[in-house]
Order: sequence, then C-alpha cells, then structure tokens
Amino acid sequence: MSFPFIQPYFTLSSGLQTKNAATGGAGVTRGVFGAGDAASSLNSNVMDYITIATTGNATDFGDLTVGRGEGTGGVSSETRGVFGGGGSSGVYYNIMDYITIATIGNATDFGDLTVGRYGLSGNISSGTRGVFSGGYNGSAYENTIDYITIATTGNAIDFGDLTVARFSLTGVSSSTRGVFGAGFLIEGSNSNIMDYITIATTGNATDFGDLTVARRRAAGGVSSGTRGVFSGGYDGSYLNVMDYITIATTGNATDFGDLTVGKLAHAGLSSSTRGCFGAGATSVGTSNVIDYITIATTGNATDFGDMSVARSMLGSVQGS
Repeated sequence: MSFPFIQPYFTLSSGLQTKNAATGGAGVTRGVFGAGDAASSLNSNVMDYITIATTGNATDFGDLTVGRGEGTGGVSSETRGVFGGGGSSGVYYNIMDYITIATIGNATDFGDLTVGRYGLSGNISSGTRGVFSGGYNGSAYENTIDYITIATTGNAIDFGDLTVARFSLTGVSSSTRGVFGAGFLIEGSNSNIMDYITIATTGNATDFGDLTVARRRAAGGVSSGTRGVFSGGYDGSYLNVMDYITIATTGNATDFGDLTVGKLAHAGLSSSTRGCFGAGATSVGTSNVIDYITIATTGNATDFGDMSVARSMLGSVQGS
C-alpha cells in the first residue's frame, strides 16, 4: 500500500541523566545508530557506533534482526538499547530488537509493539522504562503511546495517547519527563506541537508548548537530562534549525543554532554534555554526515565524522 505522504522523512533519537541512557547521563559513552534507507538498501539492517566524547567516523556494530527504513525509534538504559517499529515496502513492523551497548554484535528479538507502524518517536526513557509514540500504521496516523521495561524482554504495553495523532515526530527526555515534538498531522499539515508525559506513570500526554517552526520529519532529539534539543525537519524546505527547551518546565522552544546542513530524517544521541546528529536526507541526497553540539551552550553544530553508510530514516540508542 502506498502512503499518502512520501516526501523526505523524519526519524528519531535519544539522550540520559546520571545513570539514564535516555537523557545523556554521566555513564553514557557510546551511541549506536541503526536501520534506515540507504542507496544500497532501502531497508537497512546496519548498526554503527561512535564514542560520543571523541570525533571520528562511525564503526560497524552488527545487524538488526530485520532490515527496515521509514522511521525506527530507539530507547535506552545505560546498558541496553531497543529499536522499535519501522517500515519496509508497505510493511509496518511491530518488531522490537535489543542490543547490549557495550558489546558489538547482532541484535536479538525483544518483543512486539502494540501496533505495527513507522514514523514513531523513541528517545524517551527513564533508564528503566522506554516509551514509543505516534506513527503511521498503513491506514491511519497513530496517537498511541507504548512503553516497555528495558531490562526485560516482552511485548509493549499501552501507556496512553498523544494530544493529537501524528507521525514523523521525535522526542527528548529527562529521567522523569518525556517531551514529544513536531510531526505530520492527519489533516496534512506540519506540527509545532510539543506534548509531555511523566515516564513513571501511565496516562495521556499534556500540551508542553510550541517549537519555533512547524515541521515533520524533525529528528535528532538530544538531551542532557536538563535541556532537550530538537533539530532539522521539513516544512517545504530542508531545515537546519535547532530548538531547545528546559525539560522540567513547560513553554515554547527557543532557537539554539543551526546544523551544518539542512536535513531531515536523521537520528540524535547524547551524553550528558554532547549531542550528536547522524545521517539524514538533504536537498542533494542522503547524507553520511554526523554533527555535534555542546548541549549546555547555544551555537551552530560542528562536523563530527561520517557514518559507515549514508542513509536516512534511522533510529539511535546510547549507553556505556
């Protein structure tokens, strides 16, 4: 089945606090990018890793259980990363795979999402619980929020609903709160909406405020545990904009600076101090470029290195 909107894409990402791999904590040293659409394979199973504190090119980590593009989400604890969802030629996956972040090797089946879909957001984790939201299931946009206990395997459980159904959104989080931003709405417009949840409880999301620019396929959510940064996306053009929020408070986002190039469908991961944005789609094609920022300060991104394979619509996890 063809999807009503096939334009440059989004993806997702992640972050950690003290021992929380979703919000950029002191224990986080390694980031892993996985899946995506690449020139050599529209449904990539490739995983790459980087050492976040250094610059340089990514290194092969291993393979996912199933190659997929079209927007896979990732959530993390300090030791384990879980990739969920994604699409492949009209197939909408409910698959979740997990890896042990400190060791290289292929992923293992974790369980299933409540609904198979692509364009869902990951990036939300307390270090114990991981949360996926939104997406497209082949016939409808989703407002579904699912959660898992990262240390165990098994199927996801319903958490609640977003304030509005959308896909190609992204997320940032502290150890207690998750914030979902941007997306493509059912009426065909781009969203500047940010919703938030308290990760330890279940229930529906609440309005947080607005991003500086309404967009879809905004990706690269990175977090220090205090501050979250949303990057890139598509609003009719490829955006280089980065916005930031203070996760513990509600309110509108503020301009942070610019990516090295406007792009969408890239993935973000972070330590407590540095955020990295990998790959994505630009106006001249699919990118292998990784950018980085210092999350506590504002300013433009700097080149970090290259991915092993240029691709877009990928996901990411981080830990140590």
